[in-house]
Amino acid sequence: MTSTSKPSFKPVEAAARALKVLRVVNEEKQATVASIHRQTGLDKATIVRMLETLHHEGYVTKDPERAVYSVTARTLLLSQGYDKSRWVAGIAETTLARFRNVIGWPSDIALFDFDAMVVVQTSRGSGPLSFNRQPGFRSPMLVTSIGITYLAFCEEDERQRIIKLLASTPGDWNQLAHEPERLNRLLEQVRQDSFAVMSDEYSSNVFASNVWAIGVPVMHDGKLFATMNVMLLRSAVSLAEARKTLLPPLQEAAAEIARNLAESQRH
Repeated sequence: MTSTSKPSFKPVEAAARALKVLRVVNEEKQATVASIHRQTGLDKATIVRMLETLHHEGYVTKDPERAVYSVTARTLLLSQGYDKSRWVAGIAETTLARFRNVIGWPSDIALFDFDAMVVVQTSRGSGPLSFNRQPGFRSPMLVTSIGITYLAFCEEDERQRIIKLLASTPGDWNQLAHEPERLNRLLEQVRQDSFAVMSDEYSSNVFASNVWAIGVPVMHDGKLFATMNVMLLRSAVSLAEARKTLLPPLQEAAAEIARNLAESQRH
């Protein structure tokens, strides 16, 4: 989570740009100057300077033959002071494992982080159903089930801050932030249904329309802790089938995790 207090000075643009570049390299695993440009809108010469700086400081490595960049293990040092993800992951792990044994499909639990949902725990193993969604994966807010769910159930002031940020951030998946009426209708429907689904566009672009997901809030007594999803093969499970057979146990698992998180906070 980020602080909501107003900064006492103007942000350092160079630092902000370097962090944007590092984030994209982390998300893409093997990024190019062109792919970073598409995701950030930064000038390519600026991106090269940021990458060279990150390489000098040991956070990024470059494959000279293919001109692709990857993060190094040094980036792990940046997360050592952040404990919330470990707290949620530890409490959720047992429930997620039991839930997968019951339904046979993998699920994730995710926390909001600045402009995306970050997977902090998963019941995925290796194999064809892993979908490359291990802890640390950043999921777009406006097109994924866990992101849309968070926006629908978070507090109004936080929701508006997130939407404003997304509207000002270049990216393939932020268009809905520029369509407030359509976005509001979507979020209201999610609140009525108590779940959200991955957008068809995201499913088509990222998973060739083979995969979709359904997400629910992890809430207790009105407090939103996180969001949780189940990812499914479209050929195996339809939305109608998921609502009937998977949604109830998904909501029960999310409620159990939320109760455990609330109980943990009381001790």
